[in-house]
Amino acid sequence: MIEKLHDAGIKSDYAYIGGFASIALSLTSWLVSRARPSHSKAQSDRWGIFVGHWAPTFFALGIALRLEEKK
Repeated sequence: MIEKLHDAGIKSDYAYIGGFASIALSLTSWLVSRARPSHSKAQSDRWGIFVGHWAPTFFALGIALRLEEKK
């Protein structure tokens, strides 16, 4: 699958950017959700954690793509 992503033109840098964007989006969604009076603190925490879980996936894809690029 990683080889197909590489062949499609997806670069490891794109995955790393996605990982850092996910971290920023996690913080932003947590802050925005926290500011809404209709959401509880627990709901805000859940949104931040949900989006925050994407970052390791993007970083792992970045590492796999980097290894594919070195072949």
